[in-house]
Amino acid sequence: MTPEDQEETQPLLRPPDSAPRGRRVFLAAFAAALGPLSFGFALGYSSPAIPSLRRAASPAPRLDNNAASWFGAIVTLGAAAGGVLGGWLVDRAGRKLSLLLCTVPFVTGFAVITAAQEVWMLFGGRLLTGLACGIASLVAPVYISEIAYPEVRGLLGSCVQLMVVTGILLAYLAGWVLEWRWLAVLGCAPPTFMLLLMCYMPETPRFLLTQHKRQEAMAAAQFLWGSEQGWGEPPVGAEHQGFHLAQLRHAGIYKPFVIGISLMAFQQLSGINAVMFYAETIFEEAKFKDSSLASVIVGTIQVLFTALAALIMDRAGRRLLLAFSGVVMVFSTSAFGAYFRLTQGGPSNSSHVDLLAPISMEPTNASVGLAWLAVGSMCLFTAGFALGWGPIPWLLMSEIFPLHVKGVATGVCVLTNWLMAFLVTKEFSSLMVSIDLSPMPPFTVSREALCRITLIAKDSGSAALCVG
Repeated sequence: MTPEDQEETQPLLRPPDSAPRGRRVFLAAFAAALGPLSFGFALGYSSPAIPSLRRAASPAPRLDNNAASWFGAIVTLGAAAGGVLGGWLVDRAGRKLSLLLCTVPFVTGFAVITAAQEVWMLFGGRLLTGLACGIASLVAPVYISEIAYPEVRGLLGSCVQLMVVTGILLAYLAGWVLEWRWLAVLGCAPPTFMLLLMCYMPETPRFLLTQHKRQEAMAAAQFLWGSEQGWGEPPVGAEHQGFHLAQLRHAGIYKPFVIGISLMAFQQLSGINAVMFYAETIFEEAKFKDSSLASVIVGTIQVLFTALAALIMDRAGRRLLLAFSGVVMVFSTSAFGAYFRLTQGGPSNSSHVDLLAPISMEPTNASVGLAWLAVGSMCLFTAGFALGWGPIPWLLMSEIFPLHVKGVATGVCVLTNWLMAFLVTKEFSSLMVSIDLSPMPPFTVSREALCRITLIAKDSGSAALCVG
């Protein structure tokens, strides 16, 4: 290990073992986590909104198949730009100010959608909310990790992904009873609440110390942790040294880069955002009587298993959870593909049934069993994703990069993630139309891809653990 590496591993903040722990750190973490909650709501918004917009009557904007695919996917283009902007803001404007600034495109974007009279206004609003999503997805984890003391850092860090899936579930639940305009109005609430709370929260002591603002850092430590005693100055050389392309020749730099980018790309190639963005549309294509209810069930499962992953991640290990998660997703997409194959025969095989009806009422009705096969396979897919491929790539991204390249490296990873998300979500609708015209059942392509991704993920996870 080089002297520079040794300097980077020294903590900027060194609390004594006997230091009291303040509870306001949880309030600050909750305030920052409202960013991921807003981010999740923006992602989940398209699922109930697209069917509503397809049925909209003039003068309201109406989406055809092509416009619907852009409505779902354009948010990821904005998020890709937001990831780059967030990487720049987090080191220059600070963590707190970056979170405050991201509330502006969140609220503005949903306001534009609410007032939309043309399709281009819908796209503009989604692009703005996507920009905010990209900033929040990068800055919120950094803020939370830097304000948390070691005993609660894992717990608070895992809340980021939990808040994202909670936001998605809230969008599904609200979309069950609200039409698209009122749903956009509701989307303004979480970022507004975050803006109000974050105004009373401090900047992270770590960032303040790197800016040589010792008194402000001590005040922030006092507010967050209940004590300003024992917190040391940053070691010499702890400031960001900047990133240069020549550094990619070093294994300690290029290996984390390859691992981080690969994990982000494979996370999106699993197809999770296609499922989350178009959940209601997918179940409508599957001829469900209540596609909104099916979407809510899937969202609830994702929240529960994300919470479970937070509890078992440190015990089970990253590599095991990645491999297990990939296997579960392969099995579930295979089952959903089989469901579409079984329902291709025509109206007699339709699953147009009420999910709330007891399964035992008509044991001879095969359509009821097929309906639950579809819901079960999608629930299994989201559960498998939530256990591994959902939280772990983001967690590893924050663990494997040296300090002096972390800003650039995390920005590149976030950019990769959102560009791949755009590719998947934009082409999903076209792929569904193409598959409907062929004998191949939907999700066969995704199933085959996941078989390969799972094998690569095992190697990537192993390498990540070695580098970290």
